[in-house]
Amino acid sequence: MNRRLSLVALTSAALVLSACSSGGGTATESPAATDPSANAGKTVTLWLAGGDTSDELRTYLADTFKTTTGATLTIEEQSWGDLVTKLTTSLPDPANSPDVVELGNTQSPTFTNVGAFLDISDMYDELGGAKLLPSFVEAGSVDGKRFALPYYFGSRYVFARTDVWKEAGVAKPTTLEEFNTAVTTIAQKNPRGIKNFSGFFIGGQDWRNGISWVFANGGDLAKKENGQWVSTLSDPNTLKGLGQLQEIYRSASKAPADAKDQTPWLYINDSDVITDADGKATGKTALSAATIMAPGWAHWSIGNLEKKDGKDVRTWDPKKFETFVLPGTDGKPAPVFAGGSNIAISAKSKNPALAKELMKIVFSPEYQQKLGGAGLGPANSDYVSSLGDDEFATALVDSASNSKLTPAAPGWAAVESSMVMEEFFGKIRGASDLAALAKEYDAKITPMLNLK
Repeated sequence: MNRRLSLVALTSAALVLSACSSGGGTATESPAATDPSANAGKTVTLWLAGGDTSDELRTYLADTFKTTTGATLTIEEQSWGDLVTKLTTSLPDPANSPDVVELGNTQSPTFTNVGAFLDISDMYDELGGAKLLPSFVEAGSVDGKRFALPYYFGSRYVFARTDVWKEAGVAKPTTLEEFNTAVTTIAQKNPRGIKNFSGFFIGGQDWRNGISWVFANGGDLAKKENGQWVSTLSDPNTLKGLGQLQEIYRSASKAPADAKDQTPWLYINDSDVITDADGKATGKTALSAATIMAPGWAHWSIGNLEKKDGKDVRTWDPKKFETFVLPGTDGKPAPVFAGGSNIAISAKSKNPALAKELMKIVFSPEYQQKLGGAGLGPANSDYVSSLGDDEFATALVDSASNSKLTPAAPGWAAVESSMVMEEFFGKIRGASDLAALAKEYDAKITPMLNLK
């Protein structure tokens, strides 16, 4: 996830938060937490990041919380762009700290390692335990203690132009090697003679999709050695994946070197003029790629452009488009990067018992199924069927089955905010010595990984 904040600010954040709590607080259950008559006038504040949680879901949380506890739930939406800044300044301050917060799964290690969240290990089994997404749980844990648990997931999978693949005479791949060959072949054949055509559109700085090739080849971005985290871009397995990605950049993708993971679906749709409700042109899309990789919700932006109630909408056309999971080296789903969020209770919450009651509602069967109904991957594997059984739900679940997160290093948020990963990946296409480039960036990234 792209969460920007300067390295200096994040280092300062660690110092501030560490000064407030060295290991996260704990709270005992209060009999009054579920006594509505005792909680009248009390308020619990929940911070939600971005707009993924729909109004319907928010209303359910507020109404259920009121009925269950008698207290009021106030929900405040925070933008992803300045979430880390706000968490840094608010979490250490009991007077201004939210009670419960949603944050990116890749941000969790930084805040859990400095004691910003309440230790909810005593609730782990009650909230789902082993049924919760393991990689997300790991990102919110320190020394076996649970501080932040998964809220929802949204794995990445492949969207392809079925018609263009067919015109190029290329079959659906069953292994990663076959995928690499297929998209290169499509780019070279370019059956429609499109200028700047990509068999697979992947931006030069799109490391969130690019690391799938690293993971699939047994590599990783960092590992822990002798109690310290070190960057592993120059590890042989990591380099093998990066080498495959370099070949794709050079032979299959015409994406700009500075393109990130934003709006790749614009390149897979046909040439259409997009208009507003008044019929005024607001932009244009043009087919220039046969394949992209994106989070599951991207399917709402892919398809034939049609007018509905005066607005442009996309209608999925199975004759033109299809989805499939990126295959791994063994034919099983490749370990793609899993997007999504974690949720945690502030260690400085004034209402920890009530905050725990909110967590019980969030992880209840009813709410987990509502998440799935809204197209968000439920944290608890028992309820993934609520996503439905269409091709999008199937691809989402299958791609998540072997997904991975970024390293659970305390300083990973600093790595992301510094944009050093974008910088490194942006140089892969033109690198004459990939191993030397990887070693150079290992030296830059390793000092960021461990909070001091």
